[in-house]
Amino acid sequence: MKLFILYQTDNWKSKASRVCFGVFDTRAKAIDSAKWQELYNHNSEVVVLEVTLNLFEEV
Repeated sequence: MKLFILYQTDNWKSKASRVCFGVFDTRAKAIDSAKWQELYNHNSEVVVLEVTLNLFEEV
């Protein structure tokens, strides 16, 4: 099963600046939530990472 993690980050998309905003079962829900929470602006970027459930790996 695939899950999608929603992050807000700086313009350079560095891992140190990531703030997690939720885990979703579809990419569309993650993007809709980012729009609803107004995470898109000129100082930040939104990153949606796809991860596999029950698989141990570094994100």
